[in-house]
Amino acid sequence: MTDRKVEFYRHDLGDVELESLKKTIGSVFLTTGPRTAEFERALGEYLGVPHVIGVSSCTDGLMLALSAFGVGQGDEVITTPMTFIATPNAAIYVGATPVFVDVDPATGLIDPDAVEAAITPRTKAILCVHLYGQMADVKRLRQIADRHHLVLIEDSAHGVEMRRDGAAPGQLGDAAVFSFYATKTITCGDGGAIAVRDSQINERLRRLRNHGMTKDAASRYTGTYKHWDMVELGFKCGLSDIDAAVLLPQLARVDQRCDSREAAVRRYEQRLADLAGTRLLRWTGRSAHHLFTVLTPPGRRDELLDALGKRGIGVAVNYRAVHLLTFYKERFGFRPGAFPHAEEIGDRTLTLPLYPWISLDDVDYVAEQYRSLAGGEAA
Repeated sequence: MTDRKVEFYRHDLGDVELESLKKTIGSVFLTTGPRTAEFERALGEYLGVPHVIGVSSCTDGLMLALSAFGVGQGDEVITTPMTFIATPNAAIYVGATPVFVDVDPATGLIDPDAVEAAITPRTKAILCVHLYGQMADVKRLRQIADRHHLVLIEDSAHGVEMRRDGAAPGQLGDAAVFSFYATKTITCGDGGAIAVRDSQINERLRRLRNHGMTKDAASRYTGTYKHWDMVELGFKCGLSDIDAAVLLPQLARVDQRCDSREAAVRRYEQRLADLAGTRLLRWTGRSAHHLFTVLTPPGRRDELLDALGKRGIGVAVNYRAVHLLTFYKERFGFRPGAFPHAEEIGDRTLTLPLYPWISLDDVDYVAEQYRSLAGGEAA
């Protein structure tokens, strides 16, 4: 036992975010208004995507994106079981059926060949996941989607910073959806955004996030009052100006924070790459490095979770394979062995502390504690 603690995650919000909040609190709008619009423009410029729509969470964003592209009852959405439950849940929320396919064992990312093999006449969309901040092969998935006339949506909950094949999230997919949850690479506690290139889809998403109304509060109450109409059934899930006020200053230092996390990841890899029985996932392109996960020796993950926690090290599991969770087993009849690569990762994955400006000394300490518990010498 030790008194030393290394938290799983620590945010670095401070005075600049407080000043931004003061500006908003001293203004007229607290809900979706001018600060939200300012953040949407800034994020769109960063991504190189013309339209960004702020929403209350990534989960809502995924649901809205599917709805905006007409995915609904009787449709199938191909996705990955190596993700957080929000991804396949979003398909169920709109009445569609999630169809899982296996992942690349080296990266944990959805396998494009498996995606194409799973397409049926009922398939309407591909919902890929950029896992741990590493982009899926969107270039190939775009080709598959175009060949079969499918919608391609990117679950980019794990970062805005990632790039692959010269593209940012939202530049090749029909929509990219982001999360600003407490532990994400930029955060307002919760919240999300959708990036799209189609102007008509942009307009529809703005209605859908606001009950299906033709005007939001900022449009109705700026200047003289303006009448509105409800033209379709929507939801209530806009990003507030308070949230946007916290997010805006973070965009200015998003790349520096990503570089800090990458330095920590490379240090982890140096310290753990030679450890027999432990496997590291491969990453290419520019990762957002939202999470750093190791694959523990088979059968030892839960033991190591407990032991590291008792040594004051914050750890987590990202993620158990979704198709083997109780709801999915009972509703869809999934059984072990359906997606072996995802299942192996789900059984072995253990996430170590990673956040902006984590000290390399803390990284060394965590790696040392993991090595001492996991055992094994250089391969």
